[in-house]
Amino acid sequence: MAAASRRMASYLLSASLSAALRSSTSSRLQGRIPSLLSRVRSQSTAVALEDPISPPIQVNYTKLFINGQFVDSASGKTFPTLDPRTGEVIANVAEGDTEDINRAVKAARKAFDGGPWPRMTGYERSKILLRFADLIEKHNDEIAALETWDNGKPYEQSAHGEIPMVTRLFRYYAGWADKIHGIIVPADSPHHVQVLHEPIGVAGQIIPWNFPLLMFAWKVGPALACGNTIVLKTAEQTPLSALLVSKLLHEAGLPDGVLNVVSGYGPTAGAALASHMDVDKLAFTGSTATGHIIMELAARSNLKPVTLELGGKSPMIVMDDADIDQAVELAHFALFFNQGQCCCAGSRTFVHERIYDEFVEKAKARALKRVVGDPFKKGVEQGPQIDEDQFNKILHFIKSGVHSGATLVSGGERLGDRGYFVKPTVFADVQDGMEIAKEEIFGPVQSILKFKDLNEVIRRSNDSHYGLAAGVFTKSLDTANTLTRALRVGTVWINCFDVFDAGIPFGGYKMSGHGRDKGIDSLKNYLQIKAVVTHLKNPAWL
Repeated sequence: MAAASRRMASYLLSASLSAALRSSTSSRLQGRIPSLLSRVRSQSTAVALEDPISPPIQVNYTKLFINGQFVDSASGKTFPTLDPRTGEVIANVAEGDTEDINRAVKAARKAFDGGPWPRMTGYERSKILLRFADLIEKHNDEIAALETWDNGKPYEQSAHGEIPMVTRLFRYYAGWADKIHGIIVPADSPHHVQVLHEPIGVAGQIIPWNFPLLMFAWKVGPALACGNTIVLKTAEQTPLSALLVSKLLHEAGLPDGVLNVVSGYGPTAGAALASHMDVDKLAFTGSTATGHIIMELAARSNLKPVTLELGGKSPMIVMDDADIDQAVELAHFALFFNQGQCCCAGSRTFVHERIYDEFVEKAKARALKRVVGDPFKKGVEQGPQIDEDQFNKILHFIKSGVHSGATLVSGGERLGDRGYFVKPTVFADVQDGMEIAKEEIFGPVQSILKFKDLNEVIRRSNDSHYGLAAGVFTKSLDTANTLTRALRVGTVWINCFDVFDAGIPFGGYKMSGHGRDKGIDSLKNYLQIKAVVTHLKNPAWL
């Protein structure tokens, strides 16, 4: 099992890592933007986008998965899921809405209240989860191809990193299934006190599009290990892979109604799930703005508990004792991994002033060497962004960076004339008040900021309404220890980044959410605590 984690970490670390153009005042810049972009373009390595490679897989599952069956939506409506390489339709998928959520919740409630899943021993549940993990491993390449086709991430990333980690996660949670137990608490009076940990019931789960199957595993794994039933809504941009693996989970022996998967849109299917009166618990990964809505809907309905993993604007701090070449590579990976579409991306690269100019020059060179193209082509590091909306949002932020006076040193425009490809973009001379330094871009845009000393970078790093993660690159143990305790974030990576072993809890401070995914702490999201107190008559001991 540990091999999958090692492969994931090895892949992630190996997959990625100035004569800066000086800007004038903001008013003078506006007239110079075309010439600035032209100068940057002339230094960029253009990658020709050839005809897209045909994915080695067929789409077989496009309906809703409810009560162990693939069914059409109640309305009969479908929506297209698109190939981000071209913008063309891959398949038309059943569009679930309120009625379909009601059907799915009814099936999940029946499976929980009267079905075998919560009444199985933990050992029996673990065997089913282990069989499922074996099936994922058996179909690894097929699942990876579907994930890449629907999402646009490099196939090598899917096949050698993410899908093996999905397998590892389900084996991890299978191991927990028969180890969840309560405790006996001593009382001050003649009473026997048991504290029971019970499954919470029907769990509603809403997952994002940037890591569809990893987020499926982060949510579904602990919920099933604890004996719950599930209604899961996929992101409308990436509905396909969850439907395929749900079929495999049923094949592994999961009883009908335990896992129900509804594809659809947030304002309809997502809102119906969040506000449903018969859902006992809600888990959501996505934007902070949507997280606000999810919390409100849960509160206005039945006050169901909610765990949230939301946005981030993570600092990547490079101290002056760092090996610059290694730091450049790590900071490059921290930002550009997964096309920059990562909630914990190191999107504020803080570099000490003594090494700043050299770092910027080398960061520019690394960005220019980044291989962008068809994600099915071997050696490609960066595929397209997920869709047109995200593509346009990224281009907006790039224009904002130029307008606000940051120095564009590489990229800054789309690549090719079809699909949603963006050139790897690097900004220098970024200031804290700029939009690109404050807002989550969720794209391949690196913002490099300068700092003078440790206290300054701590203050500036924490000056954000996000608090998801941070990276630190230093040779000093004292510096590392100071930063790990001072940074107000859920994860700090020291001389590494994006290490996501199954046992490491992940979640944020502040407006990056609350609750934790992965690790033992994730089980707490799906358990109720019950105290049972029994009077003892003439006890021999207390």
